Formats: sequence, structure tokens, C-alpha cells
Amino acid sequence: MSLLGLPKWILPHLFTNKRFEDLTEAEIQALRERISRFKHETPDVSVVIPAWNEENNIYRTLSSLSASRTRYNVEIVVVNNNSTDGTQNVLDKLGVRNYLQTVQGTPFARQMGLDNARGKFHLCADSDTFYPPDWIDLMVEPMAKNARVTGVYGNYAFIPPDGQGRLGLWFYEKFAGLMIQIRKKNREYLNVYGFNMGFVTEVGRRTGGFKVSGQRIYANIVGSDFQNEAEDGRMALNLKKEGDLQQVTSSKATVFTSPRRLLDDGSISKAFFNRAKRQLQGMRDYLS
Repeated sequence: MSLLGLPKWILPHLFTNKRFEDLTEAEIQALRERISRFKHETPDVSVVIPAWNEENNIYRTLSSLSASRTRYNVEIVVVNNNSTDGTQNVLDKLGVRNYLQTVQGTPFARQMGLDNARGKFHLCADSDTFYPPDWIDLMVEPMAKNARVTGVYGNYAFIPPDGQGRLGLWFYEKFAGLMIQIRKKNREYLNVYGFNMGFVTEVGRRTGGFKVSGQRIYANIVGSDFQNEAEDGRMALNLKKEGDLQQVTSSKATVFTSPRRLLDDGSISKAFFNRAKRQLQGMRDYLS
């Protein structure tokens, strides 16, 4: 992944320095028309996005997904997780299929998306992440070709904060990539993140879905992101009951996400060292 800048495909979806309310009617209509291509009644693939107070992020995510090149019939579904900002207004104006989940927490939002998804394959996305044009097909391909593969997960990179470069983020990504390879043998479920994963829908439902013990709440914990059990890791463990996980390594499937969780540590460098320390402390478990 480049340490100098962002790939060209992402640039039309950044809407730099624009809130949703700043978009022109022409921009909104163009987005609405592109999104309308991903509202199939009998889809092969469901792309499901939970959203909580993402008024000024989710339209960017939807813009990137609506530029997808895919051979499949696709539905894009958003689960509004009890937002108190203008998220619902964005979904209504853009004509996105959506559901309201009033129980707070990503496990409940993702489970509602799973319960209502109509595709054979289920891809999980997030409302602060950008998806490259070939992401859908590259994520689905391993499952479509091999019935033994019940779930997939991909690589990710970060969008630098305004006025900053990608150098520190690039080092962080390289370290994260190394840890992914180390964890593959004994702790692969820790590699699976909800903003870039997929699975066979019926297998996900049959083996327990996203249901966890407790409620996953963002807790601003230094060196970590969430407290309590993670629903994406739980789903990964469930999927392994009936098959294998596979990493999608193509650079054309690398998604770009916000670094805001890292910045809660104070800086990219602090986030790197805090997480590196935590990962190295768990090395014995990863290898044994």
C-alpha cells in the first residue's frame, strides 16, 4: 500500500470539506441514481452497513459502493442504529433500503441486517470506510468457487487526517499485516473485522450469527477499540464450525477506513505503540 497518497479510485468519493447538507441537488441526484443499481429484489449479494450518527460519513461510503463493478445482483442495506443526527434523512434522500434498530450496539445492528438480508452471500461494511470498485466480486469469489470457504476477510488501510501524510499509518498497516499472518494458525478469528468481511448468509444464520454475550460499546480504551466480546470475531468463530476462513489478499480489495479510533490514543504513533505492546503480549497465544 502506498505510503505517499491515496489511490485514484477513492478521490471522487471524498467530497472534501463537504457535509451532506452542502451537497448540491445534482450531486444528491447522481448519488441516488447510482445507488438505485444496487436495490435488487432477488440479490446474489447483500452488502449491509450499520450506522450510528454517521450523517456526514455514510454518504461517502455509499458513493464508493455505488461505483462498484460487479457481475452479481447486489442489494445495499443500512441498519440505522438509533441515530440522533441526520443519518435517516441521508438514507431517505438517497433512496437506500434501511431498517431502524433501536437497541444500541453493533451486534444488534449487524444481526438485524443478517436477519433481513436476501443475498446468498453477505458482505459487511462500515459507514466510515471506502470500498474499491472490485471489492464485492473479489470478496465473493473464494466462497463462490469453494464450498468449503464459509467466510472471508480482507486487508485495510487508513485515510490520513487532514494535513497529515500516510507515513505513520503505512508503518501501522505493515505491522498489522504481519500480525495477521502470525494469528492465522491459531487465532484467525482475531483477523476478521466487521468493516471488511463476508460469509455465506445461511451458514452465518445457522451457526449463531452476530449474537454475543453483553453489548459491544465503543469505550475509548487506549490501545484497544471496544469493550466486551466482538461480534465480528464471534461470527468468525461460528463460521469455522462448518468450514474455513480465507483472507482476500488482492490489493484491489483493500478498503480505506477512518483512523478515528487510532486517534483516540492521542496520535498515530501512540496508537501504534499501544497496540503493538498489546499484540506482542499475546504472542504466546498466537503461536501455541
